Amino acid sequence: MSEKKTAAEALLYAPENGCARISAEEAARCAAYCEDYKRFLDDGKTERECAAEAVRLAEQAGFRAYVRGEALQPGDKIYRINRGKSVFLAVIGSEGLAHGVQIGGAHIDAPRLDLKPSPLYEDSELAYLKTHYYGGIRKYQWVAVPLELHGVVALKSGEVVEVCIGRDAGDPRLVIEDLLPHLGAEQSKKPLGEAIPAESLNILVGSRPLSDVEKDAVKVNVLSILHEKYGITEEDFISAELCAVPAYQATDIGLDRSMIGAYGQDDRVCAYAALRAILDIDRPKKTAVCLLVDKEEIGSMGVSGMQSAAFDTFIADLCASCGGVDREICYERSFCLSADVTAAYDPNFSEAYEKRNSARLNYGVGLCKYTGARGKSGASDASAEVVARARRMLDDAGALWQMAELGKVDYGGGGTIAQYMANRNIDTLDAGVPVLAMHAPFETVSKLDCYMTYKAMRALYEEQ
Repeated sequence: MSEKKTAAEALLYAPENGCARISAEEAARCAAYCEDYKRFLDDGKTERECAAEAVRLAEQAGFRAYVRGEALQPGDKIYRINRGKSVFLAVIGSEGLAHGVQIGGAHIDAPRLDLKPSPLYEDSELAYLKTHYYGGIRKYQWVAVPLELHGVVALKSGEVVEVCIGRDAGDPRLVIEDLLPHLGAEQSKKPLGEAIPAESLNILVGSRPLSDVEKDAVKVNVLSILHEKYGITEEDFISAELCAVPAYQATDIGLDRSMIGAYGQDDRVCAYAALRAILDIDRPKKTAVCLLVDKEEIGSMGVSGMQSAAFDTFIADLCASCGGVDREICYERSFCLSADVTAAYDPNFSEAYEKRNSARLNYGVGLCKYTGARGKSGASDASAEVVARARRMLDDAGALWQMAELGKVDYGGGGTIAQYMANRNIDTLDAGVPVLAMHAPFETVSKLDCYMTYKAMRALYEEQ
């Protein structure tokens, strides 16, 4: 019997819950890491805020702004911020860039409600802001929840005004109202995706009219409040980037405090892991590069997204600063973990998952050979050799991992920045934290999986 058991253990692939597999000391490190992560979430509810916080933490850890053309030496720690919305960091390794770089890439944008260019209007003596949703949301989840307003307003003078309403204690909150159930019989007959039309996602911002104003007195009162605090007028909305995000603080979930609930964990949970890991290393063998990019939720477009030339320029500059290596040679010898979340198996919606190939909470970082939709559309589909390399690297580092797909084959799908890294001739594999209620205003992850993703990213940067 013991021989049969030994044979079974040697031959079968049987993932295990990681909570019983880690020591008390590692559990304490996990808890401390997650407290820091929760603070990062609370300080960064937009890509601009995340980029600023990443730079603050990097400078605190000894990183400095990179100056194009400067000579770089092993051990140098540098960063470049791209238009305030994405950040590239690097620790120069002891080997030259001709040997490639180790890349951890994540995105710091998240689904939200952007304000339209002409958002403010009054109807029936109530003032509202019109929105245009950003990324893949389920619209019904965004009504009747407290909201904050974050972003910037660029004035014609060149001044950029930062706006934040709802985050600080004592601030007012905003909301999108829903129809009461007493009058909602017809609404309830509609399909879930049609019950809340996009054009009804209008944010309630005021009800008090300004005295001695004959027309749109509530709207004018709102504008007067904004002008007094921020010095802006209605026309300035045209050159603004303002968005509504859920007014939730990151918090422990569960009586056992084993999980974290918060807004924007896709993909800031992986972004923090990639960032924290590069801040914690000293002098790797290969140069370590961390990417925190924007616009992934809408296809990685734009000057701050992964499809822009900004990353190529950064690597070309590093190659020039480290002896004049050809960028394409660097790329073909590089390795990337595209650190993006995956779907965690939810038994309440088991019909959407294929259980044998779904990630589960507390089983470690989820490795995804491919993402995409249905017939792997939009996937980079990592090679067997790349997956084997990741398995070996994580096992050597003691980072718990599991394999995962994003639900049943014909139920939908999703993408990451992996395909854009692979298009650059860089071996790339998706790896990230399993998430419950992904893209909802409040997402849930396992603390253990958060910490194991950090260990995975650190293993990547320090791979020998």
